[in-house]
Amino acid sequence: MLTPDYLRSKFDAGLSYADYLNTGSPHHRRGWDALHAQTELSAEQASLIGSFKRELNVVISSGIWCGDCAQQMPVIDHIERASDKITCRFLDRDEHADLAERIMLCGGLRVPVVLILNEDFDLLNFAGDRSLSRYRAMADRLLGPSCPLPGAPVPDDEARAMLQDWVDEFEKAHLMARMSTKLRQRYSD
Repeated sequence: MLTPDYLRSKFDAGLSYADYLNTGSPHHRRGWDALHAQTELSAEQASLIGSFKRELNVVISSGIWCGDCAQQMPVIDHIERASDKITCRFLDRDEHADLAERIMLCGGLRVPVVLILNEDFDLLNFAGDRSLSRYRAMADRLLGPSCPLPGAPVPDDEARAMLQDWVDEFEKAHLMARMSTKLRQRYSD
């Protein structure tokens, strides 16, 4: 069960983006670094994320070796950097199998899986293993590999759409936190 206490313990065990990247080899890191350099929040996206009022704690089950992670998680780092209200922690899926088994998607141990939590570590949003734009692009390339290799190029239009998908996920979670009766009573807003 994904109780706040359990999720807090996983958050506390997680690594920052930079520390998580340092667990990988230079070979694995190249793909992550390539998409990180390709990604930039628009002024509107940065303004939206920067305007968040509620704290969001984010637990990410990932694999440094995973192509989908390398092609999406650098986006999450850009989102985190745009707000002092967002704190992300990365966990290796295989080292935290107890979490991975609780957040299986489509009957499998998928990565990345992003859990967006409020300040009390209540689950707000659960997303993964690919954003809608990634699934659309992969469907267009149906005969391609089922899991891209780390470092495989991501077309600019797909990267922009994927970034917007993730911004939307964070906005949805933030609005859920803003509308929370418990938190509205706490902050009298």
